[in-house]
Amino acid sequence: MSSHGGARQGGVDEPTSFDLQPPTPHPDRVPNPAAPMPHPGNPYASPTQMVPPQAHTRREPPQPPHSPPPSSQPSREPGVGRLIAGRYRLLSKLGHGGMGTVWRAADETVDREVAVKEPRVPDHLPERERANAFERMRREARAAARLDHPAVVNVHDVAVVDGQPWIVMELVQGRSLGAVLQEEGTLSAREAARVGLEVLGALEAAHAAGILHRDVKPDNVLLGRHDRVVLTDFGIAQIEGETNLTDTGGFVGSPEYIAPERVLGQRPGPASDLWSLGVVLYAATEGVSPFRRSNTPATLQSILHAAPAPPAVAQGPLAEVITGLLQKDPVHRPNAAQVRALLETVANPPAPPPTQVVHSPGLGDGSGVGSGPGGKGGVRIGYRTLAGLGAAVVAGAVAAYLVIADPFAGPLPDGWEIHEEKDVAASVPVPKGYQRTVPDREKDKDHWVRYTDHSGSIWVGLTLDRKAEDTGNTIEGSADAEMYDDDKRFKETGNYSLDMPANPKTHPKPNLTHKGRKAAENTVVYTTDDSQNPRPREMRIFYYRTSAEDMYKLTISYPGKGDFTERGREVARTVIDNLDIEESAEGSAKESAEEPVDAP
Repeated sequence: MSSHGGARQGGVDEPTSFDLQPPTPHPDRVPNPAAPMPHPGNPYASPTQMVPPQAHTRREPPQPPHSPPPSSQPSREPGVGRLIAGRYRLLSKLGHGGMGTVWRAADETVDREVAVKEPRVPDHLPERERANAFERMRREARAAARLDHPAVVNVHDVAVVDGQPWIVMELVQGRSLGAVLQEEGTLSAREAARVGLEVLGALEAAHAAGILHRDVKPDNVLLGRHDRVVLTDFGIAQIEGETNLTDTGGFVGSPEYIAPERVLGQRPGPASDLWSLGVVLYAATEGVSPFRRSNTPATLQSILHAAPAPPAVAQGPLAEVITGLLQKDPVHRPNAAQVRALLETVANPPAPPPTQVVHSPGLGDGSGVGSGPGGKGGVRIGYRTLAGLGAAVVAGAVAAYLVIADPFAGPLPDGWEIHEEKDVAASVPVPKGYQRTVPDREKDKDHWVRYTDHSGSIWVGLTLDRKAEDTGNTIEGSADAEMYDDDKRFKETGNYSLDMPANPKTHPKPNLTHKGRKAAENTVVYTTDDSQNPRPREMRIFYYRTSAEDMYKLTISYPGKGDFTERGREVARTVIDNLDIEESAEGSAKESAEEPVDAP
């Protein structure tokens, strides 16, 4: 139930929440559900009616009306002008719903405008349910009053009138996120991340106080002035140590935002509120609610069993947040700290530094940039150079080249750990704390593992293409050939999943060795093709082919400019240097002797 300025979505689906709705000024005029939406395909885009912010004006007690006939001016809304608790003068309705009506009111004691929530319980309800409804409102006041956070609405007072609690809160001038999605369409990734961070802060404060919100949704997120974001409506919050108010045989909340564990009747926790935040972020960026169906039972079934379509608009860390939060099992969802780190990289991307010139000190240093074609200071031995030298010189040059280029060297630095990955038959070194992602075996039969730092700026991925599974014969005959094949595709078409446009700058490095076996590398430098937020990226790819003709690709991706660039290059060097691929020494020696040398 949204309050003091919130609005809810309309549409043909049955109501699935206790959202507040702007009052319909003419009850006999029902909006046409077939009317065109301002944003086709956006379920939030149904027409809505908002109450604009009004300047504070003191209202006198209601006087006998002197107005034109009803045909030209409607009569005053019932309740306007009523004085509550001898202090709060009701000015106009802001919204109403199943549990109450929210009024704009004037606090005549301190001369300020406030929002007042009036209990609104049908007379036909049994006494027990009426008591529960009133207790929810008292609980909302207690829950919000216990929290001290700028993203939580302030509760000023609880006025008891005829035994019923009226909650007096600060008036947030603005609109709900639900109204914004209705009227203006989706948010940009950066704005969605900013809003998400504020809601996350409110949830963190609530969870620290032992409070679960249980109804996080766009209508309960208010977008106020000066970029303020407020999470409101703690009316169905669960406070640690207090009795659950859920009635027998049902639950309260908005079904399309409820976490699966709550649908199953399991005990919710902070991860349940974070699930709801994930649904909000999905709806805010994609324009659709991922689990909404035509009725409540179908919506609940989709929450339990349906996999939402992968985010199409949200990319990178924001997509990672949404996908992670919508994991059915709460154990697999990221915690609040991990969500915050990812959202901050989207909401506050690092400013590009002044023009930066990167010089490569030479081949094998791990920087990757400048050591390819056109690079200054790099070393590259080509076929013609070797052919023009004497046999002794050639042997010495090749020996020196292999020593310099052999990446397997040095102990693992402090703060690193090795992951034994059976599916890809390798030991992968990564910095401690990186988040590990593996395939969902029900949907993805490929062999890969990925590690991402909490900011989302740097990630390490290892893939294994097994020859025995290569029915299309797509694996090339050597590491060099595989590297050049990828390089060609990058130049011709780019890479959609990496936001890479066609024709990036590449720096191939053939004829390398890894533990005495042939290997190759390529460093790719590009600017993402995200039209709203293009970012410089650098990616170092290491190729290795086993004696069983399986192909490994180790990819390290990191920002191409800024503070994370050098750290990304350091991570790339260390991961490649210490990668251990499980392969017999006999097989390695045999292939090393048989495999021909590839010319660049």
